[in-house]
Amino acid sequence: MAARPVRPNGQSAANKVCQFKLVLLGESAVGKSSLVLRFVKGQFQEFQESTIGAAFLTQTVCLDDTTVKFEIWDTAGQERYHSLAPMYYRGAQAAIVVYDMTNTDTFGRAKTWVSELQRQASPNIVIALAGNKADLSANRTVEYEEAQAYADDNSLLFMETSAKTAMNVNDLFMAIAKKLPKSEPQAGPGGTAPGRPGRGVDLHQPAQPSSSSKCCGN
Repeated sequence: MAARPVRPNGQSAANKVCQFKLVLLGESAVGKSSLVLRFVKGQFQEFQESTIGAAFLTQTVCLDDTTVKFEIWDTAGQERYHSLAPMYYRGAQAAIVVYDMTNTDTFGRAKTWVSELQRQASPNIVIALAGNKADLSANRTVEYEEAQAYADDNSLLFMETSAKTAMNVNDLFMAIAKKLPKSEPQAGPGGTAPGRPGRGVDLHQPAQPSSSSKCCGN
């Protein structure tokens, strides 16, 4: 079942709302857009058109006393769009690197994306590795143990997912939400634009110039 959006309106004052920028990266046709569509709308389309540049969607998940709003940038996987990727992962607090478990080449490409994020993205970015198309596991070419070992070596979250059956899709985003820090300084106005850092923002509070402002402070 898709995560139900949680609206700030009507929430108790104790329930803080934090906003985080998340980017999806990976080779073309691995299912990035399908994962986002499943998470945001609870839908799956058998024939998904290729993303051009990037698509932007939002969705929220509710933790114990915090609502996490994800601002999701779904990037195009074609090589001709690679040069645009830094514009989308710059300032992101989280990234999901997706590969197709039935295609070994996409796993190799995912490793390249992870290396690029480790070199160029925010130092504290939360990176998750998603082995998508688990519904086709009979045709897998990337073994679970191999991907898990790589994830462990690089301190990544890892799950095998299926956008088609919804397997682990919500769980993946929830795991990221739990790992994100909830006490980041607020972003300035427009801080969630593609090329600007978008630190955690408490949506219950107006943006303040004071450097002591906190998101979801303990």
